[in-house]
Amino acid sequence: MNHSEKFQQRCVASLKTLTPHITCLAVHRNLLYAASLNLINVFDLSHYTHIDAFNQSPASGFVKSIAFTNSRVFTAHQDRKIRVWLITPSKRHRLLSSLPTVTDRLRRCIVPRNYVSVRRHKSRLWIQHCDTVSGLAVNQRLMYSVSWDKSFKVWDLFSFRCLESVKAHEDAINALVVNRDGTVYTASTDGSIKVWRRDCEAKRHVLVSTIGRQKSTVNALALDGGGAGLFSGGCDGEICRWEWGCEENGAVKMETLRGHSGAILCLIHVAGLLASASADLTVRIWQRERGRSGYSCRAVLEGHEKPVKSLVAFPGGDDDSNGVVRLFSGSLDGEIKVWELFGSARFCVPN
Repeated sequence: MNHSEKFQQRCVASLKTLTPHITCLAVHRNLLYAASLNLINVFDLSHYTHIDAFNQSPASGFVKSIAFTNSRVFTAHQDRKIRVWLITPSKRHRLLSSLPTVTDRLRRCIVPRNYVSVRRHKSRLWIQHCDTVSGLAVNQRLMYSVSWDKSFKVWDLFSFRCLESVKAHEDAINALVVNRDGTVYTASTDGSIKVWRRDCEAKRHVLVSTIGRQKSTVNALALDGGGAGLFSGGCDGEICRWEWGCEENGAVKMETLRGHSGAILCLIHVAGLLASASADLTVRIWQRERGRSGYSCRAVLEGHEKPVKSLVAFPGGDDDSNGVVRLFSGSLDGEIKVWELFGSARFCVPN
């Protein structure tokens, strides 16, 4: 690697939420959503102004994940519910429903086989999560939710009905990503990453593969641009890169990226860059040099005073320059930093 070709970064803005402890960031239609405790703050990215805050009820607990489809926002909560919000023309947010819906619960509650045991002398409908909903992912007309109750559920985005529930892990599920072909990846406190695909004949998801069993809790997942590679990060501060090998349905660990001194809390992949957020208060930017197989750390973003919990990014800076990535980092200190990253043309990550 020619280190004289310097990777550049700059912090262009710093945003503060109304409450501390940022747990989740997401971007949709030029709006930045920042979950802080139970409150979801909305910023207009045209001028970084705060334009709305919704979900005022502290009873919902922390917001753990945010997903979108068209004019609807889906939020995952500590109180075991998923809430559905409508984005109004004035960019305000109005509650439409919570999942599972009242209609779905009433339709199923009269049939005994629709109940599952969650602990001794306690049962719930199988369409309900029984612990914190920790992640959401949308793929075409389906939405997937994962929970600390060790399961993932599949939802129809048009009817809001729960279509399927899968007991997926031996411990809490912390992360979820879905490939464009519908392949689902789940990561758990039990140290495993599992791969699921829908069996069209059985009309349910089946386990395809278990990717290793890490010694550490797996906290974060990210797919590369083409979906052929998977990154995982855990409490040991290491990032593993996996690719599919010659064995059918098998994944091979290609390398381990080291540099963080604390747990990996979030991973994202955008425009050929891998960004990792950590409990060590930093964000690291990783990239692969053209013609080489391994990744290297190209930048360390510092300035947060507490662990960095969430990241979101997209190509294009304030001036829409080619090769610029705008990245947002949210920390438990309640601050969101806005970064612009400028990479060298010599470095790329193949799709």
